[in-house]
Amino acid sequence: MIIRILILFAAIATFQQANANESVVAALSQNRVSITANFDGSEILVYGAIKRDEPLPEASALHVIISVVGPLAPVLVRRKLYKFGIWVNADSARIGQAPTFHAVATTGDLEKILSESEDLLHEVSVDQIIEAVGKPANSEDSEIFREALIRLRTEEGLYSGFPVPVEFAEETLFSTRFALPANLVEGDYSVRIFLTRDGAVIDDHEQTIFVRKVGLERWIYNLAHDEPLAYGLLSLLIAVAAGWCASTVFRFVMKA
Repeated sequence: MIIRILILFAAIATFQQANANESVVAALSQNRVSITANFDGSEILVYGAIKRDEPLPEASALHVIISVVGPLAPVLVRRKLYKFGIWVNADSARIGQAPTFHAVATTGDLEKILSESEDLLHEVSVDQIIEAVGKPANSEDSEIFREALIRLRTEEGLYSGFPVPVEFAEETLFSTRFALPANLVEGDYSVRIFLTRDGAVIDDHEQTIFVRKVGLERWIYNLAHDEPLAYGLLSLLIAVAAGWCASTVFRFVMKA
């Protein structure tokens, strides 16, 4: 814990000494995403420019890091073992909070353009978000469960397996695109943009994408959460009606 605090203080001191004459001006192609019954994903364009009070400094290269982070939520990760010819649940670990979606775009190798202390301070990589907010505490193999969560959500398209490139012209104009999958969770998605030199963050900017269910999806969602009894009865009624219709069609076909 003491080492972590010292790292944070060192990162803050580095940030205060960094060039403060460069700042981010950015925008999104859209800041609202509507989830409907036929929603199959969306795409967000993030673009902007570097505003300078002075001419471009003769210093080390400037880099841009852009991250999109979905709502945080607790997760229970289970480990399955193959015993007696079947897969069974073995031990598990509860992660206090983890992002439901995470993607990063960069102008270079993330580990080279952002120091570990700055990543710890600003929680850019998904590893640091889970580490800082909800590292599994009830298992000796917490690292294994954390890696398993990241692997599973990467396979589902909710975590990016590797950073997408940022187009960066003359260290002034930048842009990139993020693909949002169809299985998005409703909530507020944070878009954060970082400027870095020598691995240190010299400026950051944040915007929000509002992801909401609309139409029939919204009505079903509200019914399930606000009126669970009515939702259960309606689901049962629909299941009975579907079974009756299927049975009627089957009898008609058999008679024909």
